[in-house]
Amino acid sequence: MKIFFDTEFTGLHQGTTLISIGMIAEDGRELYCELNDYDKTQIDDWLKDNVIANLHNTNTINTEQLRKAIEEFIEPYDKVEIWSDCLSYDWVLFNQIWGHAFNIPKAIYYIPFDLCTLFKIKGIDPDVSREEFAGMTKGSQKHNALWDAKVIRECYLKAIQ
Repeated sequence: MKIFFDTEFTGLHQGTTLISIGMIAEDGRELYCELNDYDKTQIDDWLKDNVIANLHNTNTINTEQLRKAIEEFIEPYDKVEIWSDCLSYDWVLFNQIWGHAFNIPKAIYYIPFDLCTLFKIKGIDPDVSREEFAGMTKGSQKHNALWDAKVIRECYLKAIQ
């Protein structure tokens, strides 16, 4: 099963912390979680305006609860391929949910797959607007992790046609 995911986090730096994660599987199942244990001292004006403003702020959880939620989400699948977009920070933060990469659930393939690379291979400009490419410009919630995961999924589906 392919699972497309996105995260929002406290900045493009080594000490960044996870704010939210959105996941959507090939079969349409979704998971969206917002965390309450991210480092709020790292929130700058851009993050307030573009990320924090798009949070739902209902039923926030801590990282331990997130780990359990993801494990429950992937439990029905024997093998999971993880896909994201420009996923360097996303993948490191995903692994950090379990402490490090060797602790991620066994069903998850240890090598993630990147939409940017798929675009390049398919001759699609990797800098293209993802929402425009996916045809998802109406009702945009850019920088909401679940919305962005859905956009990634739609981009993938269009790119492989």
